[in-house]
Amino acid sequence: MFPAPITNASAKARAGYHIAVWIGLIIWILPIIAVALTSIRSVQDLNAGNYWGWPTETMFVENYRKVFTSSPMLRFLLNSTVITLVSVCGAIALATMAGFALSKYRFPGSTALLALFITGNFVPFQMLMIPVRDLSIHIIPVYDTIWALILFHIAFQTGFCTLFMRNFIAELPDELIEAARVEGVGEFKIFWHVIVPLVRPAMAALFVLVFTFVWNDFFWSLVLVQSDSARPVTAGLQALRETWTTTWHLVSAGSLLAAMPPVIVFFLMQRQFIAGLTFGATKG
Repeated sequence: MFPAPITNASAKARAGYHIAVWIGLIIWILPIIAVALTSIRSVQDLNAGNYWGWPTETMFVENYRKVFTSSPMLRFLLNSTVITLVSVCGAIALATMAGFALSKYRFPGSTALLALFITGNFVPFQMLMIPVRDLSIHIIPVYDTIWALILFHIAFQTGFCTLFMRNFIAELPDELIEAARVEGVGEFKIFWHVIVPLVRPAMAALFVLVFTFVWNDFFWSLVLVQSDSARPVTAGLQALRETWTTTWHLVSAGSLLAAMPPVIVFFLMQRQFIAGLTFGATKG
């Protein structure tokens, strides 16, 4: 049913596996190398058509400094940080409470409510563009503010997070909760002191996933935000383009800066991320 470990395969199969891994890795990382090299090229290098060769003149400090001086990149990064952290924390908090209720309580409509959370994840977000924009303008006046993106991401990510957390909390033994109730502990204290400590690995895994989703969002930053004061870094990269030409060396440098925070978060929380994904995998 499960694939056999590669260590049990023949010598030829193991050699082919290692060759395929290196080929896949090179194909995967080649565009990143090209962007990194472009970010330190000079304009003369790009005009001469030197896109893949080693830069004839490295301008690392100059290009990255110009990213911050020629555009409000620092503001964009700050906006993205606030939007992402508030959205992730809000979605995980709501999802953990909802997952606890849906997994450990029996009440009429619980199955339908869970199905509603799941169904929301299958709605193409392009269909929501006009309704969400009208909602942010006429019903909840948050259009062109960071709160427009924060509220949308919390609402949109909570469905996936609730399904994720519900499945993890359902694996916890009911005896823990019953023992706490026998001791007279209230439901909120059970949630805070019993459930939350046990599902921290799952919350860490969700944090990494949702952080990446929200930080890299580009579509909704175009739909719900227009001004630089609320624009996140993904949409703010267009500020590095000039009127008639595209300064690819600056765009490449800005793109690398925008890509760094999710990578840093993943490596900082790599152990918790893996523990969260494998939580309960060895049960029984």
